[in-house]
Amino acid sequence: MADLNNIRNFSIIAHIDHGKSTLADRFLELTGTVPQNKMKEQFLDMMDLEREKGITIKMQPVRMSYTFRPEADQSLAGNSAPYTLNLIDTPGHVDFSYEVSRSMAAVEGAILLVDATKGIQAQTLANLDLARKQNITIIPVINKIDSPLAKVEETKLELADLLKISQEDILSISAKKGMGVKELLETVIRKIPPPLQSDVNKPLRALIFDSKYDSFKGVFVYVKIVDGTVKVDDKIFLMQAEAEGKVKEVGFLKPEMTPCQELKAGEIGYIATGVKDIDKVRVGETITGFEFSLPNAPVKVEPLHGYKEVSPMVFASVYPENPDDFENLKFSLSKLKLNDASFIFELEKKEGLGRGFRCGFLGSLHAEIICERLFREFGLKLVISTPSVVYKIIKNDDKELLIFSPSDWPESTTIKETDEPWVMLEVMTPSNYVGQVFEVLETLEGRQITSDYIGKDKVILKYEVPLRKIIAGFYDSLKGATQGYASMNYALMGYRKGDLVKLDILVAGAKEDVFTKIVSGKEAEREGRKIILKLKEIMPPQLFAVSLQAVISGKIIARENISSRGKDVIAPLYGGDYSRKKKLLEKQKKGKKELKAKGQVRIPSDVYLKIFRA
Repeated sequence: MADLNNIRNFSIIAHIDHGKSTLADRFLELTGTVPQNKMKEQFLDMMDLEREKGITIKMQPVRMSYTFRPEADQSLAGNSAPYTLNLIDTPGHVDFSYEVSRSMAAVEGAILLVDATKGIQAQTLANLDLARKQNITIIPVINKIDSPLAKVEETKLELADLLKISQEDILSISAKKGMGVKELLETVIRKIPPPLQSDVNKPLRALIFDSKYDSFKGVFVYVKIVDGTVKVDDKIFLMQAEAEGKVKEVGFLKPEMTPCQELKAGEIGYIATGVKDIDKVRVGETITGFEFSLPNAPVKVEPLHGYKEVSPMVFASVYPENPDDFENLKFSLSKLKLNDASFIFELEKKEGLGRGFRCGFLGSLHAEIICERLFREFGLKLVISTPSVVYKIIKNDDKELLIFSPSDWPESTTIKETDEPWVMLEVMTPSNYVGQVFEVLETLEGRQITSDYIGKDKVILKYEVPLRKIIAGFYDSLKGATQGYASMNYALMGYRKGDLVKLDILVAGAKEDVFTKIVSGKEAEREGRKIILKLKEIMPPQLFAVSLQAVISGKIIARENISSRGKDVIAPLYGGDYSRKKKLLEKQKKGKKELKAKGQVRIPSDVYLKIFRA
């Protein structure tokens, strides 16, 4: 087992698509962690979904071993033992920033990676801020220097100015070709401190930063062992949940689970807790020895500082397409929550859909990923509502209500004031796209706060905007306006008064709660028309004409009709008197009229999904 001085715990942080996973691949090859014949691109991206989208969704720890003889460095000279390197690869999208914050608490240092072709981006700044709050060592690195589009010196100047350091302290690499990767890994060993605050002789304290479920061994938790040791058959205690367990297995990730005899202070690994109740294991929990939980314990163990609880910003209703899958959906959501502490859900019931769940997400991409995982990993076909934010209503009697779902919106006559969440939006863009970015931002109903230059030709714009305006579609619009060069980040500010109304959608006269939205009063007509035009486009025709209506407080503000599916009832007739054909046509007309009055429209689940994605 490695000496504390030979352990380095670090992560890679960057904006999306700046090369984190590719750099992790080179580290795995350089250290021989993964044999060459088993190596594949984005090795630490374990889900097919991550590979298809080209993004990291879940942080992934891996242990590597590297022998390094730093004769030139007197502080490390003479140490020829292998170094144990615990790397945590992290996501880069703003929706998964909570994954990054959790990784920061488990390491002593981070590689801040910047793409030389794009320079500093919004999430670069956000991740840097997370690292600084944890007071960990930061190693600045510029990637993709081999690209013909690389602006190495310009990016170095930007990064040096941001970090207030010399340009000579910034490393330049090509993760794709492996240029400079060995030097970077050795810089990690030289500059990132070992976990010397840990003490193997103290009582066990382990911080949970991730977890997953196993039906045989209970909940597996990924942990940083801060103090003490843990081994198989030890009795453990979860301090916050006040739950006990018996260790079934300990080990580290390479990146597959590799059992070992014990984990010691300073190390990162996993523990099979033996706890079968998913609800008792939470990210940020402190694990200690069971003997230290007893009233007569010889030493009082203080819980570790965990993680700030995150509040979901976006809510959507999720229902099984087949009502018989409800219990499967409930269990699947519990397993995903165990693996994703920022995700929440609670029971909900809607007429026409049956039992389902109201789910909370950090953003629209987070919602899309969760729903896609439910389909791929658990085989669940779902009906999903339009994403919405949490609104606040002050009623006539001054009572405050939080509205998590548009269907909970009360009658307009009972409402005194409507409030909505606002965010501080940061958009970073090359200066030659500022005009196009302003055009996109003007649609957000917000106001500009500042505009500052970073380097020579990059501008960061700060806007206060309603959250509902950016949760769906805005990021794509921003990227489209700037040919992919702009980036964004946002942080919740609080609630502000808004002109909000409930927009209902009627299909054949029946209100469809799934399509209900809360919108600004001045954009209600446009939103209503957009939804019913999309419905008209994607809904299959029925045997009778179907009306589509957008309604606010009983007033129809937009309407479209879906024509009935045609059937040539006179096709079998050959010749003869026209009165025979007329009789059949009249009969058909009468039948359609009766069907329209009595018939019900069944909306296929893919219609809900298409509206959600639109």
